[in-house]
Amino acid sequence: MSQSQFIYLFAFVAYLFAMVVVSWVVSRWQRSSDDFLLAGRQVPLLLTLGTTVATMVGTGSSMGAVGFAYQHAWAGALYGIGGALGILLLAWLFAPARAQAFATMSEELASYVGNKAIVKKLLAVLIYAASIGWLGAHLIGGGMYLSWLTGLDESSAKLLIGIGLAIYVSLGGYSAVVWTDSIQAIILFVGFLLMAYFALDVIGGWQALDNNHIAYNNGFLSYQSIGLLPALSMSLAILVGVLATPSFRQRIYSAHSVKSIRVSFAISGVLYLGFSLIPAIIGICAYELNDQLDNPAFAFPYIALNTLPAAMGGFILLAGISATLSSASSDAIAGVSVLVSDIYKWLMQTEIAPEKQLLTSRLAMLATVFTALGLALLSSDIVGYITKMVSVVLAGLCIMGLLGRFWPGYTWQGSLATLAGGSLAAVVVSTNSAWLAYFGNPIIPALLSALLLGVVVSLLSKNKVDDTAQPQVVS
Repeated sequence: MSQSQFIYLFAFVAYLFAMVVVSWVVSRWQRSSDDFLLAGRQVPLLLTLGTTVATMVGTGSSMGAVGFAYQHAWAGALYGIGGALGILLLAWLFAPARAQAFATMSEELASYVGNKAIVKKLLAVLIYAASIGWLGAHLIGGGMYLSWLTGLDESSAKLLIGIGLAIYVSLGGYSAVVWTDSIQAIILFVGFLLMAYFALDVIGGWQALDNNHIAYNNGFLSYQSIGLLPALSMSLAILVGVLATPSFRQRIYSAHSVKSIRVSFAISGVLYLGFSLIPAIIGICAYELNDQLDNPAFAFPYIALNTLPAAMGGFILLAGISATLSSASSDAIAGVSVLVSDIYKWLMQTEIAPEKQLLTSRLAMLATVFTALGLALLSSDIVGYITKMVSVVLAGLCIMGLLGRFWPGYTWQGSLATLAGGSLAAVVVSTNSAWLAYFGNPIIPALLSALLLGVVVSLLSKNKVDDTAQPQVVS
């Protein structure tokens, strides 16, 4: 291990220790699972803003979007554009759910179709799977990043990040997450801006950036590099991910009020829209410095290693690790909320005793993080991992939320058709290479299938209910 690699590893360990200390301090005020999972439903506007921004500027924005920009130049900004539009729509459409005192996303969505038991159980399983999927994506990105910077093998790096995450989130719960996320949000923005500045300086400034052949010859946001429909699919997949990702719903349920969640989401969306260009700049700069990287995801750490002094690189390391841990911790909390509040009660047919709620939540957190870690050890393609997982799991959840929230004719049978239709279409497109190349990812077919089947089955089941409800005419 070189001296610079040792500095990076030391910086990470010191940073992780600081997060554990913050979590331990916060944990001293926790008394119940509601405190652990929702921070007592009293998270103020500024902390909601901090945790939302930190989660949005996550693994996808660092490793994923920068790697995508390495391949397709300004198309790397599509990730941020989709995320910004998603959080703005979430504020507009679903912030009122805060007034209903939901604890989990499965509870919210099931309420739209009469709290049918089979629907709520299926939702709990899907949402827990989605949370583990997102958590796994963050562990993949963080592990690759830490491996590149420190010389650790990827498996060891993923294990180190996963164990550290498990310790500090299990200690402090959601209260610790909102505080550590807010700290991480500051590190993130400063770190990414510094990296973009130094990277531009090394390649020769904006003129060199503009002369990148992919950026110069492929139209607005370099869409011709990947195709117009795949470009739309990329942004749409991220938008759907925000609308249907359980961790963002967790912010709604834990916020102080509907107004505070709307304001914090709106500010987050505007900030993220501006931020969307930063990963693209970093990715283009990495390509200009070295167009022969084995894996595009290495573009982000490559810039840190080759454009910055070791001490500054240590700070940038913290920015990248902050992106991973802030997003991962939020998804872990969302998953544990479903596991404890819904799945446990369904399987055990009983409520958790008050004196055991906190311990049960912490054990569930450890189980969730290590499950995701096991999956993360099997994959290394971040953008592919995210877009496929979004299409298979989240497309149906997104359509169900929209139909349930705004269409009174939506039925529980229609909701099952929505969930099945979205997943089936995504799997079919994913296994057909020609279709996958045409669409870019399965999100558009998955959304259309979920919508069509949900509407058709709701109309048929609604008519059937209406017909059977008619009184018999006696002659």
